[in-house]
Amino acid sequence: MTPDPIPDPLPLFPLQMVLFPGSALALRIFEARYLDLVSDCLRARQPFGVVCLRQGAEAGRSAGPLQVEGVGVLAHIDEVDAEQAGILRLRCHGGRRFRLRQAPTQRDNGLWLAPAEILADDPPRVPGPAMLQTVGALAEAIRKLQDQGRSPFAPPFRLDDAGWVANRWCELLPVSMAARQKLMELDDPVIRLSLVDGFLRDKKVVIG
Repeated sequence: MTPDPIPDPLPLFPLQMVLFPGSALALRIFEARYLDLVSDCLRARQPFGVVCLRQGAEAGRSAGPLQVEGVGVLAHIDEVDAEQAGILRLRCHGGRRFRLRQAPTQRDNGLWLAPAEILADDPPRVPGPAMLQTVGALAEAIRKLQDQGRSPFAPPFRLDDAGWVANRWCELLPVSMAARQKLMELDDPVIRLSLVDGFLRDKKVVIG
């Protein structure tokens, strides 16, 4: 795969969440620093980086030092709507993972930036026979959500891809932010899916 064009340094959007490759992300933007970020990204047709906050605030200036995870995911802007003057609604999707090469620094306007390097994509892996119940449970969860008029995942639904299945379960599972982060960082999608499978079996979501 051709590497995404990535700004250097990469503008960062710290959030109290973990973005996964292939995730859908909706944002409501109103701070000047992030309005500028959106304008710059649209003009250059480049993504920005989403990193999970460990300490600090999403909006405004933090009372204490900002601490973010060292691995994040690129966010590509798909749609922009002007809700009202000075407020934008974004629809984005998660792209490739990246690792920060240095601690973030802050511009005068409050925007955080850091040099980053792109990490390898999940290699394509077909879920093994032991994972078929977990794959089937995800397909059923998608069907039920669609019946409720909800579409949490962007098509195509790649149920034959271990990394995609694991990532979508990671978005749904009630696990801690730290656990989501560690799952996202795992290089082996089969191990990630195996850990998800173990959690689902412990919670009796998957039986057998």
